[in-house]
Parts: sequence; structure tokens; C-alpha cells
Amino acid sequence: MITDKGYDAKANREAARAKGSLPVIPYRSNAKNKPDFFPKKLYRLRARIEQLVGKAKRFKRLAMRCEKTAQNYASIVAIVCVFILIKSVHTA
Repeated sequence: MITDKGYDAKANREAARAKGSLPVIPYRSNAKNKPDFFPKKLYRLRARIEQLVGKAKRFKRLAMRCEKTAQNYASIVAIVCVFILIKSVHTA
């Protein structure tokens, strides 16, 4: 579970651990019991995910969820991901 500092609460961390996931939540600057280790590389992945979602929302059909069935929506998501991948490879 990768979130931002807004979810920095003991209850959120315990809930994530209870469900069997690793909470990757940065501590606030005024936190009292900060551990020495924080997985920064995992947290950087969060930015990549948010950038992908932002690029996907540029496609109006996906953002407004025009497709009614789950199969059609999944197809549109796949098409959008292909477009994003092609554009990123083409411009690189």
C-alpha cells in the first residue's frame, strides 16, 4: 500500500498490516517515532502510477466511463495503455 503523508496514522498502518500488505507511507516531519529506514524506491513508484493515471484521464471516453460493461471498459483501458506506450516509445 503506497500512499502519501495524508494517510500517516497508526490506524492506517495497522490496517494495512492486518490485511497482509506493506504500508509505504512517509512520516510527517513532526512525527515522534520515525523509523530509520523508509523504502524510498518503492515510494517513487507512486509518482509513476499517478502520472499514468493522469495520462489515461486525458482520454475522455475512459475518464467519463462511457462503456457500460466491464469487458468493454477493460478493452478501452487496454487501448489507452497501448496508445500511451506507443507515444512514450515513439518520442524517446
